[in-house]
Amino acid sequence: LVIELENYLLVKMQLLFVYVRDLAGSVTQVNISSVNVIADSVTINDLIDKITNLSSTITNNPIVRLLSSGNQNVVGQIMTSLSQEFNQINNDNLDKAISSGIPAATILVSSLGSSSLQQVSIPLNESALINYNIQLNSLANVRDYLVTFITNLLITTSNSIILQSSSLVQLTQATNQLTRNTLLLVSNRCYELSAALYAIFEKISYEDAQSASNQLFQCASNILNAVNGPLQGRTEVLDLDNSRANVISTDYDTDLESAWSNLNLFSDGNDFSTETIEKNRNIYYQKQLANQINSQVTEMISLLTSSLNIHLNIGQSSLMNTSQSFISLETISIESLKDRLVKQVENAQFNIPSSYILNTTSNSSISLRSKVDPLASFGNFQNTNLSRSVSLSIIDQNGNEVSFEAHQNNPIQLIIPRDPNILIPSMYLQNVTSINSTINNLLFNYHYINITSSLPISVHFEIHSLNINLAYLFIYKFDQTPQLNSSINLIDGWTMFCPFNLTNDDIYRYFIDNQQTPTHQSLIFGIRELNSTEINNYCLNNSSINTLPITDESINFTSNYELRIYTSGCYYLDESNNWKSDGLIVGSLTNLYETECLSTHLTTFASGFIVLPAPINWSYVFANADFMKNKTVYLTMIFTSIIYIILMIFARFKDKKDFEKLGVTPLADNNKSDHYYYQILVFTGQRTNAGTDSKVYFVLSGENDQTQIRLFSDPHRKIFQRGGINSFIIAVPKSLGLLNYIRIWHDNTGEGSSASWFLKYVIVRDLQTLDKFYFISQQWFAVEKDDGRIERTLPVASEAEKQDFSYVLSKKGYHSVSDGHLWFSIFSRPPSNRFTRVQRCTCCFVLFFTSMLINIMYYDLSNEADASSETHSGALSIGPFYIAPQQIGIGIMVELFTLIPSLLIVQFFRRIRPRQQVSRLREALYMMKPSRKTFV
Repeated sequence: LVIELENYLLVKMQLLFVYVRDLAGSVTQVNISSVNVIADSVTINDLIDKITNLSSTITNNPIVRLLSSGNQNVVGQIMTSLSQEFNQINNDNLDKAISSGIPAATILVSSLGSSSLQQVSIPLNESALINYNIQLNSLANVRDYLVTFITNLLITTSNSIILQSSSLVQLTQATNQLTRNTLLLVSNRCYELSAALYAIFEKISYEDAQSASNQLFQCASNILNAVNGPLQGRTEVLDLDNSRANVISTDYDTDLESAWSNLNLFSDGNDFSTETIEKNRNIYYQKQLANQINSQVTEMISLLTSSLNIHLNIGQSSLMNTSQSFISLETISIESLKDRLVKQVENAQFNIPSSYILNTTSNSSISLRSKVDPLASFGNFQNTNLSRSVSLSIIDQNGNEVSFEAHQNNPIQLIIPRDPNILIPSMYLQNVTSINSTINNLLFNYHYINITSSLPISVHFEIHSLNINLAYLFIYKFDQTPQLNSSINLIDGWTMFCPFNLTNDDIYRYFIDNQQTPTHQSLIFGIRELNSTEINNYCLNNSSINTLPITDESINFTSNYELRIYTSGCYYLDESNNWKSDGLIVGSLTNLYETECLSTHLTTFASGFIVLPAPINWSYVFANADFMKNKTVYLTMIFTSIIYIILMIFARFKDKKDFEKLGVTPLADNNKSDHYYYQILVFTGQRTNAGTDSKVYFVLSGENDQTQIRLFSDPHRKIFQRGGINSFIIAVPKSLGLLNYIRIWHDNTGEGSSASWFLKYVIVRDLQTLDKFYFISQQWFAVEKDDGRIERTLPVASEAEKQDFSYVLSKKGYHSVSDGHLWFSIFSRPPSNRFTRVQRCTCCFVLFFTSMLINIMYYDLSNEADASSETHSGALSIGPFYIAPQQIGIGIMVELFTLIPSLLIVQFFRRIRPRQQVSRLREALYMMKPSRKTFV
């Protein structure tokens, strides 16, 4: 018997028919109503293990052998099946992580049309996070390995384009598991497939063009989300990306001096730690790839639009609505564009006004291309990390985008939704009934918020009174305290909250749009509870609703209220992949879950969103500012100031000592008739008793000649101290050529522990050719330590030796502690660094006081909040101390907010230069040969 299988798609149901044919040609048809496909888990797990462990026997795996065949159908089907299996594993892994307390918004980008996940309110399970990352990186490595099998296939027909693009969609569906290498290869292949489709779109059917375009649109959306996820803090950084970014290249600069004189591209100001540099280097490469992919995707979308547009007549449309992407292409008449409502997914929409300027020569039809992506691009502004990306473009009959401009007084209205898994913190309770305002004659309860932002933002206030029958007066002023009484009216705006204005959730709402906040750094607002007379006069009397109630009486709150403040913004993506805001206004319909924007042009848009910490309650501060009520605060400030003064005195003393250590010393035994010069830098180790008082001698040998026995000496300063760097100039009759070795020893004449010496390395620089030669020691010159030798011959270090782990660790470790760590460097700063100990001490205490100030913003005055850490079921208790997850989160936020001012002040001190910069090397050479012009 011959069995033939045919697969039909009927009425959206998968039906499998089996045709049984005998040798005589008779055929019978059997309908198999139910088919179960069981994955070969043993072979799949073997593949994952071998890829993860870099096994040399991976080619023996049956799946790899099939993928290596190069057959398009085989590779495409196997890749699709494998990817679907991996995608299911990834979904299960995500569900498990979220149920273990990991916030969903930190490990995934929610699919379009999805609802908020029911997150368990439990403390973060560290072991669950570790297990999640292990599984995440394992599957990321597998996808990174498999991608080459499909990107190397030939592109032949439209079926080839559909097969490859659909496989790539499945491979990239788990956007949290795509390495930079995977993204680059997929982006290039999807672009090649789009170009191939564009080349044949006139020769193929609309159904084939639509099928291929939909897959490629989805592929483009996947790679955009994947490359922006780590930058927006929405997905984890992959281990493979981090390791590849930090592999030491063959041309790695091993110049030991440059670490102290030049800022590293990947450092965070004063932070030169290995962890920080590796993290920033990975971010740097991720941003480069994001810009590249964004440009490539823009070209892809243009090609795909042209491939589909030719098949659409007026009234026809093409729609792709999946969990990864929303794309709509519709051909309409120009007249029907007026007052048109373009609806997308998740309430995203564009409302076109009735009047506008459309720059097109066509009088018949245009096409509307509407697009929604789950995650906005990073660009240059991270406040868009919780926003969907929406766009609307108008295309003419030639496939070109048409310029559209609306009038300022009749703009385009658009709604931009946010990720449904956004975490909205609860409102902050303001314990205002406990304030004794009569002491300070307070007329309002004042709050301070920081609104500093690189792009304009709107500020939104939500106030919930515990007594819904009360009314309030709300006033505000930018950058200073608002004042309002019978003699002073110093405010920028005001409103009244009356009970009849309450929404269904009993919350008063007010917002300040993004046109008012630019150029301002802070906002202080005041709230006053209206008395019964004022409520009757101003809330119940419609004629007085717009009249400002003024009084000189102190505030008297009869009920507490809750407060929540958040910012939003409207931004568009320019041609350089940067977010801009000109021409955009945040609308009044903005809420916690979506932003209303008013625009005069069409492009790609996103919204910003940040929930601000609890504002500083200045009224409480003023009412409780005396010493007896704040003994702890005042004593802390006094003791901290005393410690600062003591450290400043110590730092100033050590700075003077450091200055004495500086200088380049010509050797005393130099011959005045010798005019060929070498600079020798000697690095003494940091180990205990590493310095020496013994006399140190050396012989420097090159291809052409070698020196006589020479003595290191300095009449002005003590040399070869622990952790010291000493610079000498040696004069010789002629060039020694390429250096071979340096023979170095001491006479062991130092007393006690000062006889021995630990030498790290020596750098010799030819001052004529500026060539550098490295001699690595990392050994003791001591009779009582190591091998007991006090004389060694050090050959010139090769490139491999300069990249040796112990050498690089010694170099980086010393620099990270002595110069990179802000607090430790007060005691161990390299003398040659211009960033003095006094300046470092000042930076440390600025950082310390800034942290204390920002902590005030997160301090809740309510008794419930004070006791939350003690009653929290997941709190960590250590003796009498309790630490809740919220407190850990607050600590992280405080560090993030203090980062910017600390970076600014550290960079200021690092970049300032003395009024006169005199090269010590030039000065030393000039003294050796005053009649000749120096060349360094």
